Amino acid sequence: MPGRSWVTFQPGSDGATLTRGRYVDHDQFIGQVQHRGRLGSRGDAERATRATLETLAERMADGAAHNLAAQLPSEIGEHLRRHAPDHAGTGEPFSLDEFFERVTEREGVDQPDAVFHARVVLEVTDEATTGGLMGKVREQFPGSFDGLFDAGSTGRMPPENRSPQ
Repeated sequence: MPGRSWVTFQPGSDGATLTRGRYVDHDQFIGQVQHRGRLGSRGDAERATRATLETLAERMADGAAHNLAAQLPSEIGEHLRRHAPDHAGTGEPFSLDEFFERVTEREGVDQPDAVFHARVVLEVTDEATTGGLMGKVREQFPGSFDGLFDAGSTGRMPPENRSPQ
């Protein structure tokens, strides 16, 4: 499948990890978000994924959001396509705190949970894409977002990385 990510799920200490090799479908992606995010249902994992990717798309340049969407299962990529900027250029320049506020509002959970779920969604997205695409996405964000991209489902976000920029 052109433009799609090829990964496989391998058992690991966390129950499963993604490794390059086979196309990841919608159910596998959402299953990973549910498992790593310790979410009670697939619906909760869907909400966390939607909230994170819609907010991410609002901050990204239009072309980058569409490139990322092209490597994800179509239903998941649609969250990025729907919220990519309408015009060419960069997305909205909001802070990390504003990013978390938007994800929290969209997901409908407490902010500490929304922050953790966003980290999980970005971790799974990184593993489900190829060609260093998430590194290119990350380049569009100021340094204050580094903890969001680095922490994943097992790390901690340093408090100093939560300052607005």
